[in-house]
Amino acid sequence: MKSILWFTVGVAAGFVVAHQVSQTAQGRDFFSGVDAKARAFGNAIAEGYHARDAELRAEAGDAPVAR
Repeated sequence: MKSILWFTVGVAAGFVVAHQVSQTAQGRDFFSGVDAKARAFGNAIAEGYHARDAELRAEAGDAPVAR
């Protein structure tokens, strides 16, 4: 139970610090860069998933699913 409390305190402290950092110009630039990299990573994962799904469906002879 004590570890859950410390985990919660750590998460809350992290949010407070991130909020304070994001108030500065350098902080906004930093979080903007992190956001762009995270979105690019997510898009690469999604593209890879859809490409592999299409390969497997082509091998199985299934029709592609409309998105």
